Order: sequence, then structure tokens, then C-alpha cells
Amino acid sequence: MLPCTNLFRVAAVTFIVPLVCLLAFAAPLRAADDATAPNIVFILADDLGWRDLSGEGSTFYESPHIDRLAESGMRFTQGYATCQVCSPSRASIMTGKFPARHGITDWIGAAVGKAWKRNDRIEPAEYRRHLNLEDTTIAEALRSAGYRTFFAGKWHLGGEGSFPEDHGFDENVGGHHRGSPPGGYFAPYKNPKMENGPDGESLPLRLADETVDFIERTQADGKPFFAFLSFYSVHGPIQTTQPLWQKYQNKAGQTPHQGPRFEIDRTLPVRQVQDCPIYAGMIESMDDAVGRVLNTLEQHVLADNTIVIFTSDNGGVSSGDAYSTSNLPLRGGKGRQWEGGIREPFYVRAPGLTKPGSTCDVPVTGADFFPTLLDLAGLPLLPEQHQDGQSLKPLLTGGAIAERPLYWHYPHYGNQGGEPSSIIRRGDWKLIHYYEDGRDELYNLADDPREQTDVSEQHAALAGRMRAGLDAWLAQVGAEIPIANQSYDAAAKNRQRQRIREVNLPRLEKQHAGFLNEDFRPNADWWGSAVDPS
Repeated sequence: MLPCTNLFRVAAVTFIVPLVCLLAFAAPLRAADDATAPNIVFILADDLGWRDLSGEGSTFYESPHIDRLAESGMRFTQGYATCQVCSPSRASIMTGKFPARHGITDWIGAAVGKAWKRNDRIEPAEYRRHLNLEDTTIAEALRSAGYRTFFAGKWHLGGEGSFPEDHGFDENVGGHHRGSPPGGYFAPYKNPKMENGPDGESLPLRLADETVDFIERTQADGKPFFAFLSFYSVHGPIQTTQPLWQKYQNKAGQTPHQGPRFEIDRTLPVRQVQDCPIYAGMIESMDDAVGRVLNTLEQHVLADNTIVIFTSDNGGVSSGDAYSTSNLPLRGGKGRQWEGGIREPFYVRAPGLTKPGSTCDVPVTGADFFPTLLDLAGLPLLPEQHQDGQSLKPLLTGGAIAERPLYWHYPHYGNQGGEPSSIIRRGDWKLIHYYEDGRDELYNLADDPREQTDVSEQHAALAGRMRAGLDAWLAQVGAEIPIANQSYDAAAKNRQRQRIREVNLPRLEKQHAGFLNEDFRPNADWWGSAVDPS
């Protein structure tokens, strides 16, 4: 059995699984058939990295409101997304299933098979393009129990016929088929599911205000609510206001970075430092938006009967198309198979259950939210639906959960240099199986959280057992497996790698140094934010 621990720490991160859980308890939340059923606010960030919050150890980014949320509940120090890219992880939150089982294994819209035109060793596997209508989502389960349900922000789980309103949400503001904000982070938004605000209005603040409006309308009627606030932040394109850029440009100048900002890790240059003032401004705007929602709960005396969850859908982008952040000391980032691609901020505040300042080092995933919320609401679990999730209520109440293996399946390349792979984690051990050449890597995360030393040869028997367990599970759930690309040109790939080293890497260094120049100006109106929204 795996217990959690309460060490009253927020900034420090540990990789040791403690043996005891010290929690204090107040009156538990009431069941959903009670007039005082717990409300639920689920806050999901996009592409937010494990170390992108000041409460997680960042000394550059500032996130006081999200930090306050973490401090008021339980922080899971080994919380995971179920995939290194967005759509699969989001589907896992909605269904309680791992991506290999629900079938959405890549971001929806990515090319696969023969449509994959890049010169790579395998053809990415096929995947489902929308959330399965036969699944019961967490929104449908809660709505059937009397909850009013609301969605705001990024959906990216299908188009017409598979929008939030098709999967249990009474209201949908902004959720459509695209994964990035079509008009950017300032109005006009060009979002087919959301009316434009005044020019220059901030997208994360607008989504927070829509959520606040829903909360205020619903609580006035005395109904329990499930509000899902799904930010587009901090997904690219990275955009902020001139005042926020200036604030963090000045902050970076106080302790300027020495040495290169990027180093190549196998496939692409990876950011080694957090000093991008544009990205920092985006985090602050999202944090302000979270603050508006938390303040609303307090103002309407709802905080003591509202479960609040905060997490992200995959690791922070550190290589590839946006080049936003560094996830060090964890290796890699979005799209990649190492901890930086899947480890997330993972906070649960359940009044009466979670002691403020408590932490838990038990590995947990986004698939666990579905049964956890049902359990906290006093509703029957749906084990045939949330097959890969486990209720975390025992951890929140000082108990333990059964030790279990965790699985990831990403038979794709993505845009961030990831290598098609599947992963099994059991205890402190993590095995990565690579589809390009069939090799395995084995890491002991307690001893080597940075994943620098592959010990598969030293522990060959263990690696063999873990690989067999991974293969058996993939076969059980019917996982799609990629095949070799018969048109692969090794010589052309070597030329591409040389260009990455000789052209792309210097270009990135110059670009990111330019973000901190005193005369930096992206365009005439700072992506539209310079327009006064009043």
C-alpha cells in the first residue's frame, strides 16, 4: 500500500516515497444527494511545466494565487499527465482511461501513417480523432447526479458532434476543435464558441470572468456545480502585454544568465534556463485569472464546500515550436518521454479532508481525477468507465492506495523532438521502450530523478519483467503500434541533425537573447494588447 506524507512544504520537491501520512481532519464533504453537496472547480493549464510556478521552485516566474491554492490543500509531488501532449491527457481526465485504452494518443490534427511526410524511422500510429461518445465523461456522471456543468476554454477533443456540450457540459464558452487560441491571447479572439470582448481584452481573464459568472448564477439557485476552467495558457503563441514583459525583462536583468540558453538533447535544442519575459507574463496573467475564481468562492462563502483542483495537461515546452521554459532538474519537456514531459503541478483542495500545506509523494495521474471526484461527492464509482483511474480520497484522508503500475503510450513524434515510445512506471523504476529501434531504457527515479543513467544492463532481469508487463498491458488494451517507414533516408536525417546544430541552435540563442533587449518590440500593438479594453 502506498501512503502519502504531510511535510508542510511547498517549494521543495522530493523524490522519496515516505511511509507515513500525517493529516488533520475536519467534517467531511457531504454526498451529492445532500442540499450541501460539494461544488467542484477544476482548473486545467495548457503546457504548464512542473517547475513553472513559484510554489514549485521557480525563482523567475510568479504565481501567488496558484501557490495559495496549493498551500490550502494537498500538493502531489509526483503528479503526472497521462501523455506528453495535450489531447490524450485531456481525454484521460474526462474518461478515467489511459490514452492507449481510449485511443486518443496524439494531439488531434497530427498527421499519421503515410500522411506523415517527415523523414523519420517509423510511421506514427493511427489514433482516434474525437472523444468516444460511448464513454461516460466525468461531466456526464456529475450532471446525472444533479450537478450543473460548465466548460470554459480549450477543448481539443473533437469537432462538430464532439464538443463539450456533446459530452455532458450544460454550458460551453470557447471549447472547440482547435488546440491554440485562433486569435491569440487578446481580443478579438476569433473563437467560434465565444463572443469577442472589447479589443485588447485578456483571454485568460475573460475565461475566468465567464467561470465567475457561472458560479454566481448557479450558487444563487442553490445548485451544486462543476466548473471546468481550461486555460489556453500557456500554449503558444507566447504573447503578453508590454508592462508584463517590462517587469520580467527587468527581473532577468538583475541576475543575467551566463552561458548558452539551449543544449541539444538527442534530437533538438532544449532550454536550460527560465528567463523568457514573454512566457513569464503569460504565467502571471493566468495566475491573476485563477485568483479571480478563488476570490469569488471566498466572497460568496463557497470555499468551505468547494473542491478545487489545479493541474496541467503535459510538460512545459522546452524544445520544438514555442521554446518557452526549462523544466530542469527534470529532463526534457512537452512531447518527450522523460519526466519533464509528463510530470505536472497537481493540487487538490477538498475542504474537511486535505490539511493545508500537506503533500503526497505517491505517483498519481490525470486518470485518477474521475473516480476521486465521484468519491469526494459521495457518488458511486464507475469502475467499468474509469478503468485506469483510482480514487485518491484515501490519500487525502491519511490512508493509502494499492501500489500499481502506471503506463504511457505515445507512438508518435510530435513537434518537440520526442521519440515514439511506451512507458511503464512501477515503484521507483521507470522503463521506456522505443519503437524506432526496439531498445529499452531503465531509470531508478529515486536515485536518478534527472534520468541521466540508463541501468537496463545492470538490472537486466528487472528490465525484462517490466518490458513483459508493458507489452502485456498494451496488448490487453489493443494499443496501436507504429510500423517502420520504408522511405526513411538515414543520410538525409544526418544532414538534418547537422542543420539543427549549426543553424537552428545559434538562431534560437539569438532570438531568446533578443527577448531581453531593452528595445524589444514584437509588433506595433503588442499582439493587440496595447488597445485599451475599457
